[in-house]
Formats: sequence, C-alpha cells, structure tokens
Amino acid sequence: MNTISSYSPIHVVGGGLAGSEAAWQIASSGVPVILHEMRGVRGTDAHKTDGLAELVCSNSFRSDDATSNAVGVIHAEMRMAGSLIMATADRHQVPAGGALAVDRDGFSEAVTRAIDDHPLITVLREEITGLPPNDWDLAIVATGPLTAPSLASAIQAETGEDSLAFFDAIAPIVYRESIDMDICWYQSRYDKVGPGGTGKDYINCPMDEAQYNAFVDALISGDTVGFKEWEGTPYFDGCLPIEVMAERGRETLRHGPMKPMGLTNAHNPTVKAYAVVQLRQDNALGTLYNMVGFQTKLKYGAQAEIFRMIPGLENAEFARLGGLHRNTYINSPTLLTPSLTLKSRPGLRFAGQITGCEGYVESASVGLMAGRFAAAERKGEAISLPPATTALGSLLGHITGGHIVTDEEPGKRSFQPMNINFGLFPELQPGSIVKPEGVKRFRGKDKTIMKRQLIARRALADCAAWLGQNSPLADSA
Repeated sequence: MNTISSYSPIHVVGGGLAGSEAAWQIASSGVPVILHEMRGVRGTDAHKTDGLAELVCSNSFRSDDATSNAVGVIHAEMRMAGSLIMATADRHQVPAGGALAVDRDGFSEAVTRAIDDHPLITVLREEITGLPPNDWDLAIVATGPLTAPSLASAIQAETGEDSLAFFDAIAPIVYRESIDMDICWYQSRYDKVGPGGTGKDYINCPMDEAQYNAFVDALISGDTVGFKEWEGTPYFDGCLPIEVMAERGRETLRHGPMKPMGLTNAHNPTVKAYAVVQLRQDNALGTLYNMVGFQTKLKYGAQAEIFRMIPGLENAEFARLGGLHRNTYINSPTLLTPSLTLKSRPGLRFAGQITGCEGYVESASVGLMAGRFAAAERKGEAISLPPATTALGSLLGHITGGHIVTDEEPGKRSFQPMNINFGLFPELQPGSIVKPEGVKRFRGKDKTIMKRQLIARRALADCAAWLGQNSPLADSA
C-alpha cells in the first residue's frame, strides 16, 4: 500500500533481487515507490512462483567472510547500507559452512511480505512491454537476465542494435599475479601496437606439440554442461565453445585462437611454439586477464584442471570461469553514466544483472546503489558514489567503465558480466604489504592472503566513511 508523501513516486520495473532492493532503498529514504512485477500475470521459463526475489538457481549467497573474501566484503557493505536482501538472508540462513545459504522459500516470502507491508511501496502485478513512459520521470529497469522479449526489443531500439546481448559467451578470467611470467611473456601478434596499445598487450603461454595434443585430448574428453531447456539457443560460429572447436579437428585450435604466428618466445626466441594461448588485459587496473577465445561449456572443475595444463597457468587462480548461456544485458560502459542512468535518457536507470553483473548479491548490490541514487535525485540531493576502493564502488566501476574496450574482434563484445572479486579493486599503496615480524618466508599464498585482508579492511573502512558509520572490522584493526 502507499501513503502520503511530498515526493512523486519512483517506478521500479522488476521484482527480483535488484528491483526489490532498489524499491526498499528508495522507500527507506522517504520516497514512494511503484514496483511493477509481471509474474502473477505472466511467468518466465525459470521462475516457479510469483514471489519477489525468488532464487531460481542456487540458494547460496556464497562466502560470508568479510576479512579476506570479496563476496563477504560486499555482504558486509550491503548490511551497513541497510540492505533488505542481506537482512532477510541473515534471518533465513541455513547451515552451509562459511557460506551464507538461505531457505529459498522462506527468504522469498519474507522479502515479498516486507515489500507488500511497506507503507511507501505499491506493487503492481503487470507486464511492462516497453521502456518506462516519459511521464515516469525517474524509473529503474531491473528485469534481469530473462527480460521479456518485448521489453528487450524496446531497450534495443533505444540503445542501438549492438547494445544488447542475448547469448553470453564468457571466457575465463585469470588473476594476473597467478600467471608464471618465467614461462609466459608480453607481446602483441607481430608486435602490432594498435589503438592505445604498446605492442606488448597480451600475455602469451607457449605449447610444444606434445603439450598441445595432450591439451586437445583433455578438452575433447572434458565433462561439459548441457544447455538448459529454457535457454533454447544454439551455438553460433562467433562464439563456439573451445571444446567444440577441438572436436572439429585436431589442428583447428592452432589455426584459430591458439595460432602461434607472429609471436616469438622472449624466454626462448630460437624455438617456435607449436601453439600459443593468449590472455588479454580485462580491466583498467591490469589485475585481470581473460583467456582469448576460450568460451566454454566445460564444468567448472574440468575447466580448472584442464586450463592449468597450459604452461604458465599451472597455478592459475580464476576470478571467473568460462561459460555460455542465455543472458540479457546491456553494454553498460558505453550506455550508462557512473550513477547508472541511461546516457540517452536522463532519469532512467538500470540495475541488477541486466547491467552486466553476475550473482545474487552483486545483482542486489547494484539495485541498492540504483535505489539510493534515484532517491537522492528525487530529493534534490547530490548523488554520492561509493568510493572505488569499496566492493560496491569497484563493481560499479566495472559496470560503468572499468573494462578494456577492444575492436580487434568485430561482432564480439568486450564487456562481459562479472562477479565481485578482488581483481576489480584498486591496488594497495606501495609498501602496504609488510612481512610479519619473525616470518622468514613470506610470499605466494601467505602474501596473497595478507593482500586480500588489507583490501577488505580498506574497503569496509571506506564504505563506513561513505555511509557515515563505523567499520565492522574496526575492532580488529
């Protein structure tokens, strides 16, 4: 139900995790909300109920460790910001070790009840078939990866033919610090500089013939995930899974994404590699590198095992593993402002997975930010962006411009969905990592753990300052 307010309502389209969180943040600031949710009138192929914030896949919100895990950090930041999703998850937690998992039915029912009972929120069960009309001067679209075709078409018409992805080809992303540069080297093919390049824009991993053949055999025999029935989209040549390419012929990969031409091993220049795996910088910070041409439907365990067969990646740590699935998301870095408004239409924001994030908490966190930004705009207040050093700020930075744009692969998108991970955070100041007193050997895993602990502590302190609160890790500092 609604109640009297001096402000005009903000419209939110979509009652998933992001839309529910956005509505809650807006209403909590004293601004009325009209939340439009089509389930109840029209279902989707993935949802089973009409409940708000229904969890369609796993019931896990992943790690709740705010001291050294990026997901735990964003949990803590959202709690500080008064997140409905996190508060409800905490009340409906089920045993899951160090992870935060929930009773999915109880969770959705509680979110639905909280939204329905809020005096400043009105829920309308109806399908919005086009972009919000202009007389909804402030609105948020949070319709998720299964956005209805009519709305998706309207978004595409507004933003451009190449602005919306319906079929998401995802390559694995590796933490730069886990790549063995005693084996790999920096070089662009034929030392080509290109726009904004240096001629050393790729990390190259060489293979000899025996290594290549063993790798191809592993790809062909690897355990893969089949398409879900609701995905209903066939492969197309522009984003063939690497294991499918391997099945098409033993030499296919070394004449495709693994071709060695134009590359000279800096560590052994007289020996020509039989095949080369290239990794391209994925974020502006230079902390993440994606495996070029390695979109895959291999199961996660198989990916980690097989990709660590690549010389130089034996100890690779993955910020994201690969995949190929149905998804609807916009090319946010070119379309959205830092406060998530559509550049071509001020007042219209996007939130959740449609902006190019992955995961329950990531989706809800973008809804949280969009809601806070929209409420501030309605109240005539300055919009305060979260610091880039926070989990919220680093995810927002990725969505609105932290990736590397590439024109080298026409027809392919350089911006792809991402979970929160430490590779999105700015690096620590030089000298921040200090060897503990009395420790003789301090490198590798121990050094990485300390680095993540320091990034987490900085993030929570900066988020608390942004919100005008005390950091939840202040007592342990």
